[in-house]
Parts: sequence; structure tokens; C-alpha cells
Amino acid sequence: MSILKLEDICFQYEKTPVLNHLNMEFEEHTSYAIIGPSGAGKTTLLSLLAGLAKTQEGNIYFEGKNLRDMDMYYYRSHSIGVIFQSFNLLTKLTALENVMLSMDIANVKLDDKKKQAIELLNMVGLNEEEMNRRILKLSGGQQQRVAIARALSYDPKVILADEPTGNLDAQTQDEIIKIFQQLKEQGKCVIMVTHSSTVANQADKIYELKRYKKEFDKKNV
Repeated sequence: MSILKLEDICFQYEKTPVLNHLNMEFEEHTSYAIIGPSGAGKTTLLSLLAGLAKTQEGNIYFEGKNLRDMDMYYYRSHSIGVIFQSFNLLTKLTALENVMLSMDIANVKLDDKKKQAIELLNMVGLNEEEMNRRILKLSGGQQQRVAIARALSYDPKVILADEPTGNLDAQTQDEIIKIFQQLKEQGKCVIMVTHSSTVANQADKIYELKRYKKEFDKKNV
């Protein structure tokens, strides 16, 4: 069974249609790339999957349950991990504090949250000195790694990433993609919105959105 399923989704801003009768399915142990031109609804789709926007028509199912019938706060803080294009990290806190705060918000039950946060930051490539820096003292690539660790802090089944490598150099991009591949191998469903063909071609499956079209194209890589 698919972990996420979109059924006949329609969405528009004022009178401008963005998503029109969209049907998609996403499974665990699989990575996906969502591509398409600007204005095709890629970020809108991610917001709907994250529960940050509501469907106007159609339904989204998580593990067979309609999002309309679910506690959206619980869904967003336990089931879905979102990595925003602008990171949305708290700049006055350190990398470690950002991850620990996310665990507190999600009410993660652990005896040693700090230890778990350190392990997550180590996994994404930050050392002890870096994880104790405030966010503005970190490079863009390091901030992206913190954003990934934060999204993983409550062990969600689905990772949503909006342009996760958009502002990174080629080497850092490759390193971030390797992290996503590791997450997929651990059983997570990874969904990335990207303009990069290099990133898209690393995914198991590609969904291509077309601006104001009724249908979508699905490509298998």
C-alpha cells in the first residue's frame, strides 16, 4: 500500500488553476523527484502533502487515512519531515539547539535528546564544533544539513524537500543527495522538488508537472 496517495487533487489561486485532477502515489523505500516549469505547482503540491495547505478538491491519504480526518498538528510533527528551501532555522540558536527544539515540539520521548540530536547531526556530516555554532555562523551547505537533521528529529516516515540543493555547489549537492539515498535505504519515502536534472536523475521515480495541464507525466528512472 502506498504511504501517500493523491486522488483527483485540484487547486487554484483565485481563478488561476495550478493543480488540476492530479493523481499520484508514493511508497516507502523510494525516492521521488517532482519537476516542471515555474508555476506548474511543485511547491504547492509539497505544501499540500505537508498539510500546510488544504486541498480544494480531491483527497490526500496517508497510510490509507484521509488527511481531512486526521489531527494535522500530529501529522506535521510526527509523520512528515519538511526541509524548506529557505531552511527556516532559528538563527539565534545553535545547530544542536535547533534539532533539540524540534524534538521538544514533537514531544519526542527519549531519555537523552541531546545525544540523539548529536547523532543526527553527525550523520549529516557536522562535527561537534559546527553543531555548537549559531546558525548564521554556518555555511549554506551546513545549514542545509541542520535542516535535514531537524526534519529527522522525530523519525518521520516521509521526507519532503523543496529545492534541497538549489543554492549549493556541486560537491555539497552530491553529499546532500547521498544523505537522501541513505534515508531511502533506511525505509523512508523521500520526495524532492527540484529544477536540477542532476538531482532528479538520482531519484527512483520522477513526476513531471506541466503548467495548467490536466494530466501529469510519470517517468521511471
